[in-house]
Amino acid sequence: MTNDEGTRDAGIGAEGSLLLDEQLCFALYAAQRAVTAAYRPLLDELGLTYPQYLVLLVLWERGETTVKELAGALRLDYGTVSPLLKRLQAAGLVRRERAASDERSVLVACTGRGEELRERAARVPGALLAETGLDGPEVQRLREELWQLATKATAAADRTR
Repeated sequence: MTNDEGTRDAGIGAEGSLLLDEQLCFALYAAQRAVTAAYRPLLDELGLTYPQYLVLLVLWERGETTVKELAGALRLDYGTVSPLLKRLQAAGLVRRERAASDERSVLVACTGRGEELRERAARVPGALLAETGLDGPEVQRLREELWQLATKATAAADRTR
């Protein structure tokens, strides 16, 4: 059965629906998987995974940073970031070293090879837009709406802790 808007009606308002296609979380999950899949061939050319690409984006933007700051920027925990950094270091793209001012803090920076990769990676965002057919204003609107959702969801999660 469908309602006036043409969506399936299980006798429950959309806010209480248990239909998979009406779940906001599932739409986000499906979109995230599709976008990551669209990035894959572009990043394969660079020898990077999507999470490694994100790490490098932060380092290219900020320069040398602590692992803690990097994890915060990526909204990941230390246990997730550490293996990523180990693989990037093994590939010769980043270096890690203890901070002289605080031995507990580990600094991360791109190597020369990591900086060289930046030039090749510069084409990735435009290539993704071309592949998806999204234009600048559409991307900006989506990005703003997703950041608003992330802010609201973070606040909701914080309230339940």
